[in-house]
Amino acid sequence: MLKQITESLDTVIFSYGGSAFTLATLIQIPLIIAGVWLVVRYIGRLIHRRIIQKRMGPDAALLFKRIYLVLCIIIIIFTTLEVLNIPLTAFAFVSGAVAIGVGFGAQNIINNFISGWILIGERPIRIGDFLEVGDAKGVVETINTRSTRIRRNDGVHLLVPNSQLLENTVTNWTLIDTMARTYVRVGVAYGSDVNLVAQLITEVLEEVPTVLNNPPHSVIFEDFGDSALIFDAVFWVNAEAESNVRKIKSDIRFGICAKFAEHDVVISFPQRDVHIDGELHIRQQKSPN
Repeated sequence: MLKQITESLDTVIFSYGGSAFTLATLIQIPLIIAGVWLVVRYIGRLIHRRIIQKRMGPDAALLFKRIYLVLCIIIIIFTTLEVLNIPLTAFAFVSGAVAIGVGFGAQNIINNFISGWILIGERPIRIGDFLEVGDAKGVVETINTRSTRIRRNDGVHLLVPNSQLLENTVTNWTLIDTMARTYVRVGVAYGSDVNLVAQLITEVLEEVPTVLNNPPHSVIFEDFGDSALIFDAVFWVNAEAESNVRKIKSDIRFGICAKFAEHDVVISFPQRDVHIDGELHIRQQKSPN
């Protein structure tokens, strides 16, 4: 039985350039390549971890890891061909067919692949950036070969093709820094002391610790509304995510409600005056008794 298995493994499947390829060789080569690839991936993770520990940033770590993997793939391919004594000219026809296939059916794949390298190299978008892509907002978790993974504010992951991030308009809230300007609008009833209102809103902005003092905040008397005097509290915050901005706005609104209640400032609501022309007839129903 063992002899039959050995003879089967020694069976020559095909020959090329004076080299005979047996069944055992065809089985060993994929196993060896798989083993080497596992070692390469393990070393790549160690390199990525070491770079992160040196505080070089996740983008630099991802770039070095990707370059390392590409170089290892090239070395493995050329080493395998050298061991098997297969010249590169043997793949001339195959490479021509692959080029034709790329030209007809893989433009998007190649486009996204190159765009991924551009994103990592030029760094217009980095891991950890807070992006606004169309109607979606979220934080970049990783930049893969074909797409970029973004975690939206609701926890759902969004996969965006790399080419779309380069070809379309993308709002990067944290490209230069994490500072962003926003505002909270409030309307008070007509007849309110506008100077007191501005003072109270300013006090709230100074009491909320997450509001930045530099650049300074301000209170703007925005408009005379239909039913209210409209004020805007304009301030700067660290906008690492939209949830942070919403939390800060919520704290400011809580503070404004409390301040206004202490000083009897009325937050307005829509009001309408109804004028009736003519006589108003009221029909009274008689009691059944």
